[in-house]
Amino acid sequence: MNVYLAEFIGTALMILLGNGVVANVVLKGTKGNNSGWIVITTAWALAVFVGVVVAGPHSGAHLNPIVSLGLAIAHKFEWALVPGYVAAQIGGAMTGSLLVWFIYKDHFDATDDQGLKAAPFATAPAIRNYTSNLLSEIIGTFVLIFVIFYFTDAIMGTKEQPTPVGLGSLGAIPVAFLVWVIGLALGGTTGYAINPARDLGPRIIHSILPMKGKGSSDWAYAWVPILGPIIGSSLAALAFLAIK
Repeated sequence: MNVYLAEFIGTALMILLGNGVVANVVLKGTKGNNSGWIVITTAWALAVFVGVVVAGPHSGAHLNPIVSLGLAIAHKFEWALVPGYVAAQIGGAMTGSLLVWFIYKDHFDATDDQGLKAAPFATAPAIRNYTSNLLSEIIGTFVLIFVIFYFTDAIMGTKEQPTPVGLGSLGAIPVAFLVWVIGLALGGTTGYAINPARDLGPRIIHSILPMKGKGSSDWAYAWVPILGPIIGSSLAALAFLAIK
């Protein structure tokens, strides 16, 4: 599979399931209505697992522009591939969020609250304070990228003669746990975008969908889940280079 297609499909699946659980929890009349934050964070972690399982063997399963950025800064990924990866990730995020709208369209129509209609598409702060919102995204992303640098393949044998142990799909579990704990511990302030494509792609879809009573796409806030992750990823890569 082409690496860009893998990033597109992996990101689309991740957003379909991740934004899908938000729709299930917040929209009126769903089976999962009001099931809470633990449901959202758990499903988002599993959504990342699904995306990584599908895209991992082909593209490395970045599924996130700041993963590509951080790896490139740390000399672990080719800069020439970054633009294509980012475009595929944004396109996948747009596609996944559009599918969520199709699936939950009746529930979007039944929901009057404009904030709840927007929640399955893009993140929004619990308390709007751009300085602290930006800091939250920077710190959450720093944790994501810095820890990713320390994920290693399982090996057996000695240091002189290591034998790789293929974990197959189980190799996606560490990143799922990482996203899970970030959501549980740090996600309460901004909804832990920690991924510009995850926020920007669906926000674009929200802005163009013919959805009755949808309200604003909140473009005044959209720079936070873009700039924050970029800064956080860059700092994580530089910190890794400084101490490795």
